[in-house]
Amino acid sequence: MSLPSTSVSKPITTAMVFTGIIILGIFSFTRLAIDILPTLEPPAISVITAYPGASSEDVELKVTKPIEDQISTVSNVTKVTSSSKDNLSIITATFSWGTNLDEAANNIRDVLDRVKRNLPTDAEQPMLFRFSGSSIPVMMLGVSAKEDYPALKKIITDQISDPLSRLPGVGAAFMMGGPERKFLVEVDPYKLQGYGMTIPQLANAIAAENVTVPAGEIDLGRTELSVRVPGEFTTVQDLQNMVVGVSGGAYIHLSDVAHVVDSLSKPQSLVSIDDKIGALVFVQKQSGANTVEVANEILNALPEIKKSLPGDVTLNVVFDTSEFIRETINELAIEVLLGAIFVTLVVLAFLRQLRGSLIVIATIPISLVTAFAYLYFSGGTINMISLSSLAIAVGLVVDDAIVILDNISRHIENGEKPGTASVVASNEVGLAVMASTLTIVAVFLPLAFLTGIAGFFFKQLGGLVTVMVLVSLVAALSFTPMLASKFLTPQSERSIKRTWLKKLYEASERIFINLETIYGKSLHWALTHKLATIGISA
Repeated sequence: MSLPSTSVSKPITTAMVFTGIIILGIFSFTRLAIDILPTLEPPAISVITAYPGASSEDVELKVTKPIEDQISTVSNVTKVTSSSKDNLSIITATFSWGTNLDEAANNIRDVLDRVKRNLPTDAEQPMLFRFSGSSIPVMMLGVSAKEDYPALKKIITDQISDPLSRLPGVGAAFMMGGPERKFLVEVDPYKLQGYGMTIPQLANAIAAENVTVPAGEIDLGRTELSVRVPGEFTTVQDLQNMVVGVSGGAYIHLSDVAHVVDSLSKPQSLVSIDDKIGALVFVQKQSGANTVEVANEILNALPEIKKSLPGDVTLNVVFDTSEFIRETINELAIEVLLGAIFVTLVVLAFLRQLRGSLIVIATIPISLVTAFAYLYFSGGTINMISLSSLAIAVGLVVDDAIVILDNISRHIENGEKPGTASVVASNEVGLAVMASTLTIVAVFLPLAFLTGIAGFFFKQLGGLVTVMVLVSLVAALSFTPMLASKFLTPQSERSIKRTWLKKLYEASERIFINLETIYGKSLHWALTHKLATIGISA
């Protein structure tokens, strides 16, 4: 039994199947994240290692070269680049597209465990960094102050960044620019010499005290708490009262040999907001989070955060990516809707029957909701590329239904019953319709398997168009015949009561008869003048 025959003989089952597809598609649509582009995760991992106090030459020789030599042995690495600066080493390993970056990161960690014993003792633990689309800030906030400018970093950390970081979907909030607090130790060389101390000894004593020491963990059953003993200096008094040595049985305090000043370091970058000096706060989302929803959470939290700030501190939104996303997605959604409307009008103009047109147009929402289900279960998002793909596919998904419905209408006009005509006509052109659809699939399906940058832009296009035209084929061979068997009637049984509709139908009928006449004459000429036709076509 063919698919059209089964669908026509079991209309309730057919209707229930497509109703289930529509419900699944609507569910998927409500769960889809919205973003400007598909998630981009380049196949690259960076290893960042700090080596305080070292020159770029020392960093290159003692840190970068040993790590770089070992990373180059990791499987699937295609290129290794490095940059050595004063105090810092950055090494980036690029992998083949399609490499599992989780496994690659574990392999690099294994390599670092082997090489770190050969690194300088002053070098810090190497850190791994993976770039992804979620690393792009969702929102940029501007913070400025006058009297409270020296304390701006602490205000931002405690009253802005920390509350924002706790919001659902927010990955991190970090500051750029602004003042960096520092304690300036002005040493009196004569007093220092009088106590028999040197500058290096004093510097080592201060560094040894200015640390936060891990103190183990507390087991609370299901959870563990990490315990730290904070020892970093927070006030001038902390520094002045610290013991830096012993002389004649008495303690030597830092205030005995130096004067401590609470000051600000020169910022590496200056930020001006409304002609006021300040700082920027970048807010990143978690991987897979909905950009628009995260932005809404931030915007809703800002009024409460502003209330907690000192009077002279201002907080404003400098840039919100969700605004651009909303505008772009809305414009593309309107384009998809307009495309569906124009397709509907064209189908209605050529079929010239409302019921038949609605049967054909029913394949559009079925294909669209199936595309949403595909996006959801494949981990995709609603973005510029996916909506552009939908706009391209909207005009393709009605082709099969038009061919089948036109053939069904012809059989009904020839006197066959709608049920019989739906099955016979669908089987008659089914193979041709299937061949036509598979041709489109052959063009778009390979795009779904592209990798690299090309895959980033065209993978969703290939997948979505393929899924939509295949679903439209199934709908045309099942849903369309079932509806036609129930709702189509011969032209002789349809009456047009309204005069203007009757005149419009008669006018369109004359136009189509003339077009058929012209086409028939053109076809006859082409068949009787084969060489000329081939020459014109070439």
